[in-house]
Amino acid sequence: MKTTQTLLLLLALLAAPRFAAAQSDAAKDVDDKVKDAVDTTKDKLGTDSGTEKAGRHVDRAVRTVKHKARHAKNAVKEEIHDATR
Repeated sequence: MKTTQTLLLLLALLAAPRFAAAQSDAAKDVDDKVKDAVDTTKDKLGTDSGTEKAGRHVDRAVRTVKHKARHAKNAVKEEIHDATR
């Protein structure tokens, strides 16, 4: 059973970058909000270990940084587009 789960996780991790590259920024934002809501719910339940909670908080911080980077990139693109008209 563990081997099957490990293989599925490995396949999901390998497929994730390809799927993420095809998503729009808006879709990524929606996915991040859903994941944040799930993490918040898990935090409120308080039924997990400290390491799982710490891992979720790190993942949430990474999602936040990526979100800000995407929006900063889009803002710069828009400024450049406006400046070159």
